[in-house]
Amino acid sequence: METSGRYRSVTNDEPLARVHALVAAAEGAVIVVDRERRLVAASGRARAAIRGLGEGSRVPEGVLADGGMLVLYAEEPPRMSAYEELRAGFTAAVSHELRTPLARLLALLESVELPGVNVAELVEQARQEVAQVRELIDDVLFLGELESGREIVALGTTVAAPVLEEAAAALAERAERAGVRIEVACSAGVEVPLRRRMLRVVADNLIENAIRYAGEGATLRLTVARDGRGAMLSARDDGAGVPDADLPRLFERFYRSDRARTSRGTGLGLAIVKHVVTAAGGTVEAVAAEGGGLEIRCRFASTRSGR
Repeated sequence: METSGRYRSVTNDEPLARVHALVAAAEGAVIVVDRERRLVAASGRARAAIRGLGEGSRVPEGVLADGGMLVLYAEEPPRMSAYEELRAGFTAAVSHELRTPLARLLALLESVELPGVNVAELVEQARQEVAQVRELIDDVLFLGELESGREIVALGTTVAAPVLEEAAAALAERAERAGVRIEVACSAGVEVPLRRRMLRVVADNLIENAIRYAGEGATLRLTVARDGRGAMLSARDDGAGVPDADLPRLFERFYRSDRARTSRGTGLGLAIVKHVVTAAGGTVEAVAAEGGGLEIRCRFASTRSGR
């Protein structure tokens, strides 16, 4: 803030939330107005003095001339920084995603007292909703760790084939229940620039994405092969596929196409894949597979082959 006598100018570098917090904490009568004298923020004492004026209302000249009032002028209504906008949007999205399973859980609990209900079945459905909430929370926390740098992604290299085979075996039962077949075909000794744990995270999320969305009868084929001086990890299925218009958005947090909204996925799996791959210097893309289905391609540079 720049000061000139009793009047000060609030710059746009000061986020709106911070301006509100500073003004609200002021002991005296302090108001913030824009260039058209519309009220932006006011302290408690100021609100008592200008009772009836809400934010966005034009402040009378008499109030501005009041010697007991400190007036802060904003050249434009202060805006949130890009980081705060991103954080606010992410928080809102998490809150929205949590409401759905919690609402279903509440409905199940309320149904227990109805006559003739199958309590055991309701309890099982409630367990599934709790698992959905827990999975969402785990994914949000993990993505937060990735973005804060607490989870190191690229620290050495890992031979891909054993990790992909391990992930496929661990998820085989879930895949069978969904009617999805998993195949792993990797060139021997090909490495990717990821820690073993991070490669497993990528593999798990690629497989789970196919289990949820490819559809019954689909086959998912995981491959890793040399790609120039690097390597490419591909997850290709011959399932239901994704509309072309949705392909660029698959890696957005919480994004699910209309067809996929009936799934219990968190909408964070492919966002996590993208973050891990790009943090390791790679690229990721989603393309329509030949003959139908979806292919996720993860390309890594500067990898080497084991002997």
